[in-house]
Amino acid sequence: MLSVICESPGVLRSEQRETPLRGAGEVLLRVSRVGICGTDLHIFTGNQPYLSYPRVMGHELSGIVVEAEPQTKLAAGDAVYVMPYLSCGQCVACRQGKTNCCVNIKVLGVHRDGGLAEYLSVPAQFVHKADGVTLDQAAMLEFLAIGAHAVRRADVQPKQRVLVVGAGPIGMAAMIFAGLRGGEVTCLDTRADRLAFCASHLDIKTTVQTGAGDADALSKLTNGEFFDVVFDATGNVNAMNRGFEFIAHGGKYVLISIVPGQITFSDPEFHKREATLLGSRNATAQDFETVLDAMRAGRIPDKALNTHRMRLADVPAEFPKLLDPQQTVVKALVEC
Repeated sequence: MLSVICESPGVLRSEQRETPLRGAGEVLLRVSRVGICGTDLHIFTGNQPYLSYPRVMGHELSGIVVEAEPQTKLAAGDAVYVMPYLSCGQCVACRQGKTNCCVNIKVLGVHRDGGLAEYLSVPAQFVHKADGVTLDQAAMLEFLAIGAHAVRRADVQPKQRVLVVGAGPIGMAAMIFAGLRGGEVTCLDTRADRLAFCASHLDIKTTVQTGAGDADALSKLTNGEFFDVVFDATGNVNAMNRGFEFIAHGGKYVLISIVPGQITFSDPEFHKREATLLGSRNATAQDFETVLDAMRAGRIPDKALNTHRMRLADVPAEFPKLLDPQQTVVKALVEC
């Protein structure tokens, strides 16, 4: 089968490998679509803290069942999506239902080889029928579920003022689900094209471009009170540190981003606000269901989000172009 391997930072190559044999308790899939996300770009550029090379990337995926055990209720020909966070089910987090932050987690495409291949064998408990959605939509569930999870963590309420810093796909997902909960969403980003996309396709009515005067603009929008909930989806340590400044008194700050460094803040400023700081990692089955319900109801602009496509065989040549801001990429899908 054809696979695409990130051999080392900046080096992608195609390779023919043996088609995997289905292991006990696993489902053998013919991979259909793989979404490319920030994690994959970070792997390519050498900025992913949990990874060793070489690695087959790809954790946002949909496929068709080739072979499964009868007790899984999956059958050959079923269209499915994959929850890529392979949790142990036994650790302190899993025992609380927090499988998204399992102590022993293995994420497809990060800790073990992922979906940029024609076939993949995956433990059955992480494979789910993609009823009522297309294979394209099924491959977009994961990044949207990350946003849905962050919004659920923050417990966004109607009419709350919400600031999302970073208008990449994860930030857009947070905007979508904060908006679906009735939050009044503002977006802050460095790129005018991303802000324009959010305004036109996500119905974000208030956007601010990062730069001189941005803090004053955010203050003016909120009568000097700033935001009930702030989400950071930048993956930039300076932006993450700065985000503390935008929390209203009594507000929450949710870090969806991860960086291999230290986050710092002024304790007096944090304390006087009685602010709440939350990490948000991955997503749970509940969050995937939230996204599925919204997709089936036509509330996700998935066709607009999918701005780029490529074939698996073309990934080594085409993938580096996704890093070019001039390409205005939101979500690229690989057709396997």
